[in-house]
Formats: sequence, C-alpha cells, structure tokens
Amino acid sequence: MENNFDTIVATATPIACSAVGIIRISGNRAYDIISTIFSHKIKPKMINYGYIIDNGNKIDEVIVLPFVAPHSYTGEDVIEIQTHGSPAVINTIIELILSKGARMAQRGEFTKRAFLNHRIDLSQAEAVIDIINSKSQKSAQNALSNLEGYLKNKILNLKNNLIELYSKIIASIDFPEDVAEVDTKTIVSICNDKILEINKILDNTKSHDFIRDGFNVCLIGKPNVGKSSLFNTLLNYSRAIVTPIEGTTRDTIKETINLNGYLINFVDTAGIRDKNVADLVEKIGIDNSIEAIKTSNIVLFLFENSINEIDENLLKCAEGKEKIFIQTKYDINKLNISNNAIQISSITGYGIEILKEKIFEIIKSFIPDDMGYTTNKRQQACLINAKLALENVINTSNFTDEPDLYAMDLKSSILALGEITGEVFTDTILDDIFSNFCIGK
Repeated sequence: MENNFDTIVATATPIACSAVGIIRISGNRAYDIISTIFSHKIKPKMINYGYIIDNGNKIDEVIVLPFVAPHSYTGEDVIEIQTHGSPAVINTIIELILSKGARMAQRGEFTKRAFLNHRIDLSQAEAVIDIINSKSQKSAQNALSNLEGYLKNKILNLKNNLIELYSKIIASIDFPEDVAEVDTKTIVSICNDKILEINKILDNTKSHDFIRDGFNVCLIGKPNVGKSSLFNTLLNYSRAIVTPIEGTTRDTIKETINLNGYLINFVDTAGIRDKNVADLVEKIGIDNSIEAIKTSNIVLFLFENSINEIDENLLKCAEGKEKIFIQTKYDINKLNISNNAIQISSITGYGIEILKEKIFEIIKSFIPDDMGYTTNKRQQACLINAKLALENVINTSNFTDEPDLYAMDLKSSILALGEITGEVFTDTILDDIFSNFCIGK
C-alpha cells in the first residue's frame, strides 16, 4: 500500500541555459495541478503537447509526460514537464506550480518516496546516487547492476537462509512436542557457510572502493627526472609547470583521468634529492611526496640513466607498493636498462601507450573477474555486523546447546542484513542517505 504524501515539485535538470529543462511533479495532486496550467486536457499514458498557461498567458511551449500511480518512478502520480531550458522559464513554471499547492522537494525526496512506496529497496536507492556520481564507466556499470537488484538479491538470499534457520529454531522452542530441535552442528555449519559468503563480499570491498573513488598512481623520482612532463602527457594537457630547474614542483598535484573505464588519480610529487634540504618549502614538499607514496596503490618510479643511492632510499618509501620502473627522456638517452623498466619519452610519446597498458594490467589484478556490483561504507558496516552476530552463534555453541541463545544472535544478523535492503531502517539512516542526493532525484 502506498504512503499518502503531499505533492512535491523540482527540476530534474540543472537550472541553466540549455535545450531542454525537465520539471517533475509527484503526489496525489499532480494531475489536478497540471490540469489547471496546461492548455489541453491531459491524456494518461500519452505524450501531451501544448502550452503552460497562467491566467490565459502562454509561458512556454512544452511536452507533458503523465505517469499514473503506481507505475511511476515514485510509485505516485507523476507529471514530467519538458520545457525549454531557460532559467527564467523554468523558475516561472515552478513558481506557478507552487502557487497551485505543491511544495519544493527536498534532496533525494523523489527516490526516497520510491523506496517508501516499495518501488525499490534501499540498496537500489543508493545505486541511484552512485550512478549520478559515477566518474568512470566501470563505476556506472556496477551501480547500474545494483539498481537492477544484483546486490539486493545476494543479500536477500543470505537473509532468507538465515530466516529459515531462525524460524526452525523458534518453532522448536515454541512447539517442542511437534517440532524437532535443530542440531547444533547444522546451525554451526549454516552459520559458517553464511560467514564465507559475507567474507567473499567483504574481501572485495577494497576493489569496490577503487572502482568508486579511483586508483591512486604516484609519480616519484629525483628532481628534473621528467615527472611533471610525464604527468602532463598522461593527462593530455599542461597541468604541471615544467622547467629545466630542479625543484620546480614544490608540492603534490593530483588530477584524474579515465583509463579503459576505470578512474585513475595521478599524483605528481616534488622531486626528492635529500631529506635534509635547507629550503623549508622544499622540505614540506618532500614530506607531502612521501605521504602521497604511502596512500598510493601504484608507484611510477622515474629515473634517467641509472639508479643511485638517493633513488634506493626513495624506493624504500614505496616498499609493499606495486611499482613500475620508467626510464625517461628516451629521445636523448637510448640506453639498455634493467629492472624491466619501460622506456618513454614525454616529448615524442614513445612508450606512453605501453606504460598505460602496464598500469591497466596492474589495475585489473586488483579487480575480481566476477565482480559486477559495489558496496558502500554503510553496507559494508552492516555486513560486518551480520558476520559478527553469526560468529557469536558459533562461539556460543562451544559452551551451550541452548537454542534461544542461538536465536538471539541469528536475529541480530538478520536485522543487520535487513538494514542493507531497507527492511530495517530509521529516520536517521534515511536522512544520511538521501541528504547526499541532488534536489529533483
């Protein structure tokens, strides 16, 4: 059964000069309002062409798309008005709609209503904002999978298995003469299986974060080795200042590109020649460079002719990181080198595509082949809580066979999983989620 909300209005497109602007009305008065401001009688399930009119004056030529509840995005009666993308026209129409009894929508209120009216679950609602905020093709694809119910179905399958076990335990407690007690080994076995399934999801959370936020790739090396030149070449525009003077780059510079559908955050660092430099600004730049190395996923180590003691000390800062060795300035230094280094020239472009292929090869090693979805921090926390509750069941089984104690922790695990899909929620959870949405979605 749908909730009975008031009627809201907002733009579904930015208020800026554009070819088309879309205004969305949702609520039980949506049809009443449009009927008072549209030049023709609205025909449901059809594209309606006409004018928005105020006291007989035409405001704009528009197309009106009516959706009848529950077959709409929000599950309510919805009207979409496609008008010309003039900020003045859009604002005038919105003010007219407000004068007819609607109110301005809050952030994410359309999607919130879709959730509350059971059109989508909470993981799908979060997928909407993930799609909107996607900065890479892969991130958008995985968010779309969640919107289509991929994560929802995985969680429901987990939860339903636990509900079945919980129901049997409760039945055996309430009706001991009619229902056999569930064997402790069976309970432990099922809990272990579900923990393995949760772990499989949690094991990929770092990959989920990579897809959403991008991979950090840090360029390091001595001063004047060509870091900023390579940085600009990878970005395909001049972002960092390049001069023959050592120490030109005094601070870290971060920019992002899209590589084969994945987000890459390249970080250009200050050249490190001696940690005991006298120049305070350069020292701060070096400290920032070392910090950038620590937070990187891949390190591009640049050198010109050979690797010396300073280079070795710098490499120690990158211990445990995936590294790519790069010999720069190949246009003037065509040497045979070791370390399986890639030879490049930022001037001629030599070796740049090979370098990109190597970066992508490492990125792919971080991402499981079968991962077609992502989880966010809130969902990951719920999974951890569900897992901890199941571990409590197993720990309890070591010293007691009391089924009611198992049932308590099983219920906690079920509730934690229910928070992911929204079967269990609080106003605080909803406010935290939908406050990140834009108005109009």
